[in-house]
Amino acid sequence: MLNKNILDEIGTKINEVIAHGPAKDIEKNLRTILTSMISKLDLVTREEFDVQQEVLKRTRAKLTELETKVAALEGQLKPSPSETGTATSDSNYDG
Repeated sequence: MLNKNILDEIGTKINEVIAHGPAKDIEKNLRTILTSMISKLDLVTREEFDVQQEVLKRTRAKLTELETKVAALEGQLKPSPSETGTATSDSNYDG
């Protein structure tokens, strides 16, 4: 059976080799590549996203309000049924 100190020493040596070996360079290069790729994506911060989400929420509320007002105004413009029977249209005028 292996001694615990020997296992710890092997682990320490492996970590040293990885820290000073090509793995560290590979990690550094991967970070650079990933950072470059992410910066090319058109990403926004969470704060910017939340701000735009709030703007959209207010815009939707305003749209609903305006749709309601337009419907009410259109309702006021429609002639009542009694007016449609008695009103004469210019297209029916023979004069």
